[in-house]
Amino acid sequence: MPMPASQRPKGCDLSEMISPLLEMRGIGKSFAGIQALKGVDLVLQEGEVLALMGENGAGKSTLMKILGGAHLPDEGELKLRGNRILVDSPQKARSLGIAMIYQEFNLIPALSAAENVFLGQEIIQHGLIQHEAQESRTADLLKELGMPFDPRTPCQRLSIAQQQSVEIARALSQEAQILVMDEPSAVLTPPEVKRLFAIINQCRKRGLGLIYIGHRLDEIFEIADRVMVLRDGQPAGSFPIDQCKRHELIHCMVGRPMDQEYPKRKGHPGPVRLKVSELRRGKAVQGVCFEARGGEILGLAGLVGAGRTELARLIFGADRSEAGTIQLDGRTLSLRSPAEAIAAGIGFLSEDRKLQGLITQHSICSNFGLPNLNQFTRAGLLNLGQEEASFNQYAETMQLKRHGPKQRASHLSGGNQQKLVIAKWLARRCEVLIFDEPTRGIDVGAKYEIYQLMHALADEGKVILMISSELPEMLGMADRILVMHQGRLTGEITHPASSNQQAIMEMAVA
Repeated sequence: MPMPASQRPKGCDLSEMISPLLEMRGIGKSFAGIQALKGVDLVLQEGEVLALMGENGAGKSTLMKILGGAHLPDEGELKLRGNRILVDSPQKARSLGIAMIYQEFNLIPALSAAENVFLGQEIIQHGLIQHEAQESRTADLLKELGMPFDPRTPCQRLSIAQQQSVEIARALSQEAQILVMDEPSAVLTPPEVKRLFAIINQCRKRGLGLIYIGHRLDEIFEIADRVMVLRDGQPAGSFPIDQCKRHELIHCMVGRPMDQEYPKRKGHPGPVRLKVSELRRGKAVQGVCFEARGGEILGLAGLVGAGRTELARLIFGADRSEAGTIQLDGRTLSLRSPAEAIAAGIGFLSEDRKLQGLITQHSICSNFGLPNLNQFTRAGLLNLGQEEASFNQYAETMQLKRHGPKQRASHLSGGNQQKLVIAKWLARRCEVLIFDEPTRGIDVGAKYEIYQLMHALADEGKVILMISSELPEMLGMADRILVMHQGRLTGEITHPASSNQQAIMEMAVA
């Protein structure tokens, strides 16, 4: 068993101390003539947490799909404990002790936690599934992970953190040696992230090797032993986390120096443009009142379930309010649908861009055109040439990386999907833009570009309402912060630059 990180000599690279658990050497992979990976080496030790980082499209997912058996490499080899292996299917990966936990959990909601843990590996005696034995074993695993709950509970009734623990328990039940976690903290609250890190430490003590894919730098520096960076499908660096400085890691990822994570503001807020008064919908939104100025980035903070997204949906007309008013530039709006909100000049970048922001199986050009069809339609006919010309103009402005207008939205990286969503609202010339978790699952380089765009929109006098669960992002971007708890506004931070995360959390749990 390797020594824990706290006992390791400073600057000691675990990969140089003992023989590796996993080796991926000289990995190369191309799709339709496009090189996705070239000459990639990855080494993982027992009991090590390796952070795999890089911009969206850098090749992280492709590399992990090779490890998980979804893709075969064109070049290179894989070794497990020094023995060469062929991982030609997900089933083979599981049989070798390689477990993948994706951001979208692979659970059957109607089945219990125990049934999901033992799905495909049921305990059978005399031709019958031994439910009690499965439930007892699952209870033991969940207790070991520090997440004890009734294993008979259907997964659809579990919290996100509990569902994640079911995925990890399943990996442990399969005696996994390697655990890959893709953006595991993306939808967790701060207390749940702490619980997740405790679970990761339990897995580390068991001798598992963990590959942690993430974009939140604070978390990487807290949980990882070593970091490996990919850039444009090639290795850009690998080093112990205690030898790595924040700005150096960012430089390694994006290939250019970045002195700061958040761009400096140039403009100043103007007069009040958006006014919300006594807005209500059940317990989710209870009498919310606030004003937002033109040229202002107004942050909306709070824990998951505080009512932030529900408030945004009311402003966008996606849900009907039970009481209250919304005014834009002194005009009272009666919003009964998103179409009416769009017509009034309100755009909404939802937190789930794949399900609510895009039709991923349609082309990127047609996605761009959806809220703007009136601009390209004459006499009931859609002018496809005009739509494509407008799309190309905004795609250039957004620096959208694409192969062509007919490319499917599902084939874009996360950062470019977000740019596509922003582009369609820019073409709509919205005066109020609601950004709900605008940088979730996006690398630091793409984040900075989106931050710059938000600043540019604010400088044009537009109202920017930003919802974010990343408190450093909220403090770094917002001109003013409103905090919600259980459907109500519980506080306001007027000068975020001189405030801190603790001040937000105290209001968020009030």
